[in-house]
Amino acid sequence: MLALHARRSAQAIQAWADRRGPHGLAVVLTGTDLYGDIAFDPTAKRSLDLAQRLVVLQSLGIAALPEVVQHKARVIYQSTASVAPLAKPRHQLRAVMVGHLRQVKSPQTLFEAACLINADAGIAIDHIGDAIDAPLGEQARATQSRAPHYRWLGGMAHDDVRRAIAQAHVLVHTSAVEGGAHVVMEAICSGTPVLASRIDGNVGLLGEDYEGYFEHGNAAQLAALLMRCRAEQAGASPDGLLTRLTAQCARRAHLFTPQAERMSLLQLLDEL
Repeated sequence: MLALHARRSAQAIQAWADRRGPHGLAVVLTGTDLYGDIAFDPTAKRSLDLAQRLVVLQSLGIAALPEVVQHKARVIYQSTASVAPLAKPRHQLRAVMVGHLRQVKSPQTLFEAACLINADAGIAIDHIGDAIDAPLGEQARATQSRAPHYRWLGGMAHDDVRRAIAQAHVLVHTSAVEGGAHVVMEAICSGTPVLASRIDGNVGLLGEDYEGYFEHGNAAQLAALLMRCRAEQAGASPDGLLTRLTAQCARRAHLFTPQAERMSLLQLLDEL
């Protein structure tokens, strides 16, 4: 049995263990498990003990587990289809952020960064996602008024989202907590580098030595990274950050192919 979520599947996990013990039981852990439930919920903790194998979705996920069960854990990266990079405008740097407006995604960091960037800096910021938290929707509208280079586009169909990512020079990802964001993988597999908050869920996908991090909540650092990317694109700086980020992401893309995920899952099943 492959169970998703230590807490939400706790009843099924217990029922399997009562009949068969741990043999053949794997529990797949998301960010909700790793950075929330297993620290506070005894049923979630028990699910870890009952399983033969634990699966995390990014490389730093194992370190978030209690040490006594870390030997059971395996990293299986989720996969996404590759999309060929699309033509990108040369007269401006196009940045896109994808994620519904809710506190855990920290959209305020993007709002603040947009307001720190001059409207004539040659940076256009598109923000895709529904306002799950209504006050954040109000903040997005206020940001549009203060910073005309920022646009909140609301929710979009997935194909349109993938197209927007492939047309962007950078994806911005500001989250406070992630188990391993699918949109980061989609950007990597679209040839679009990422500017991401330095949290385990992002570092576990992009790598420890990735150069596109800003500290969570630090809008000034995010704005500075965007400005550096724009300066290179405009030929005003030999910094090379945008080029290096693109190359670093390209080197990670093989981790997120359907073939790689399939091989990892088959290996897990063999172990079970």
